[in-house]
Amino acid sequence: MRKHLLTVILLMVTAVSSYAADFPGVRALAARRVPWLEKSLTLQQIPAEKGKEVFELRTSGNKLIIRASTTSAAAEGLNWYLKYYCNRSMSHMGDNLSPVSPLPTITAPVRIFTEMPVRYALNYCTISYTMSFYSWADWQHELDWMALNGVNVMLATVGTEAIWQRTLQQLGYTPEEARAFIAGPGFTAWWLMGNLEGWGGPVSQQMIDQQEQLQHKILGRMKELGIAPVLQGFYGMIPVNMKEKLHLEKVVPQGKWAGGFQRPDFLLPQDSQYTKIASIYYNEMKRTYGKDIQYLAGDPFHEGGNAKGVDVTAAAKGIQDAMLQAFPGVTWVLQGWQNNPKSALLAGLDKSKVLVQELFGENTANWESRKGYENTPFIWCTVTNFGEKLGLYGKLQRFADEVYRAANSPYKDLMRGAGIMPEGIHNNPVIYQLVLELPWHQEHVSVKDWITAYVRSRYGTENATAEAAWQQFLATCYSSFDKYQEGPTESIMTARPTADVDRPVSTWGTRHRNYDTAVFRQAVTQFLAAAPALKKSETYQIDAIDFQRQVNSNNGEYLYTQIIAAWKNKDSATFRRSSNQFMTLMNKQDSLLSTNKHFRLDTWLKAAMAMGSTLAEKSLLKKNAKVQLTYWGPNNPDTDLHEYANKEWGGLIRELYIPRWIKFINSLNLQKDKPQQAIDFFTMEKKWTEE
Repeated sequence: MRKHLLTVILLMVTAVSSYAADFPGVRALAARRVPWLEKSLTLQQIPAEKGKEVFELRTSGNKLIIRASTTSAAAEGLNWYLKYYCNRSMSHMGDNLSPVSPLPTITAPVRIFTEMPVRYALNYCTISYTMSFYSWADWQHELDWMALNGVNVMLATVGTEAIWQRTLQQLGYTPEEARAFIAGPGFTAWWLMGNLEGWGGPVSQQMIDQQEQLQHKILGRMKELGIAPVLQGFYGMIPVNMKEKLHLEKVVPQGKWAGGFQRPDFLLPQDSQYTKIASIYYNEMKRTYGKDIQYLAGDPFHEGGNAKGVDVTAAAKGIQDAMLQAFPGVTWVLQGWQNNPKSALLAGLDKSKVLVQELFGENTANWESRKGYENTPFIWCTVTNFGEKLGLYGKLQRFADEVYRAANSPYKDLMRGAGIMPEGIHNNPVIYQLVLELPWHQEHVSVKDWITAYVRSRYGTENATAEAAWQQFLATCYSSFDKYQEGPTESIMTARPTADVDRPVSTWGTRHRNYDTAVFRQAVTQFLAAAPALKKSETYQIDAIDFQRQVNSNNGEYLYTQIIAAWKNKDSATFRRSSNQFMTLMNKQDSLLSTNKHFRLDTWLKAAMAMGSTLAEKSLLKKNAKVQLTYWGPNNPDTDLHEYANKEWGGLIRELYIPRWIKFINSLNLQKDKPQQAIDFFTMEKKWTEE
């Protein structure tokens, strides 16, 4: 009996040791974010459920036991317990992760699975609008959030600068010539997408090396958390001076991109040197970031690139062949944006190794109209935000409807999952939590029901007043109206002032509110009434500021139209009153937003300067940060990109937006039908970026 007892004890110890070794990345995540829970956490690996990822939750005594089939499922299981049992959550706009004691019990084991193998995150633009100046601490928070929300495939293009520099140097470029091709960190996204080159630079060697080192940390942490990186592929983009430098024969100029930027050229795979250049690029990638790469991205002819005279089918096949030669089995990730990827591009590909992102799902259903992208695997995604403009917006019920509809459509066998592709992610946290949770629901989600648990996990407790206010937010700013709209409604406070009341703040934006602003204002008043109970909640404080900011923006719209109407009607009393009220409101908005780091210009600028080591680097990085917010580029007064990334931020309103509006209002002469003088806003903005 003694021998038998020892055997049993040994087996138990072995089992405990085995379980302790399961999902070490998730355990480390718990130790970083919820150390009060990590001590009571048991993680165990189990088989998939008929090929589907699965997690199980149960409690025993003071222990939480998570059994899961993958690292990603285990992290999702941890988040599920935090959200639905502990009323805790993590976000880009504040964390609510304070200790809960005693641990909530689960009365009956919970088993959740997903039929969607891909939960994707990030747009190229996110890398620049949100993450331009991310430190490793920022990335650690980002990656932990991604893992908790079940993300298992993520765009990871940091450090591509080093790959390009070494590639070009092997082709005869000097280090300085190679750096001239690379964009500054505030504009990296559009360089990678083939829209521009060099803008925001030249970057220093130290900055390139720093980003490479950062990418090593990012990729290492992603591996620990079960997130597959999507790296930058070579898709024919080359510097415009390479044609002459290497005597290339088959090069297609790509013309100009928005605002007047010169695009990089496109090298056809049929050129005798294409294979050589692609091989150098991929060999450098393997040497630097490893051979275990499952996904590559890169979109030829992005946003109006020139394909005239090009056999697009043959060109795409050549691009994919080079990818597969370097990384056998790799999947080519393509953006389903505007007319891309073209049918001709998809026609020549091995579609089993392609993944198309339905990028703009809040407005489009190209997966349906194009019959599953001509029988190509795809995922459903939402942008919801352009330029990371502040604005409460998101068609929440449509998100739930479309993911469910696609997953149950004739193209369900092609649908691989869902994801988030915001141009900026530092906004509207409810969107990202909802969309990334949808793959774990088999039923059709009603957001009116789902929002209750969101509010509790957001603020840490039940609060009937806050929950009722959120139901009204679903009916207003987060409603699923049918009209096409590119991102949130814009704030007139951030606009280059004009007497044209119909002009949007940015070229492709809108100032039209597709909801009842009076009902929204009442909902905000109701939300603020919950302050006595929730005022100690960081996330409540952040949302209270954001909701009041939106009320002020909506009021600004009304006052602006009053100013212009009074000017046109030569009504001096109304003009003075409305102008004074508008300027008072702008000052109040600046004061409100200056109270919190999430809404302050100096948060952005300090991050930019912290990325640099020398005064020259800090100056360059700060200018990147300021140019992106204002005229964007190039150095063209008529650029149509100005204000594309405008921000209602404390400090920016005070330093730039208020002075612009004062100049404009002072230029309005009640005796004339046009402003007294044309104001050179471009020079004003450019000067601000250089101060």
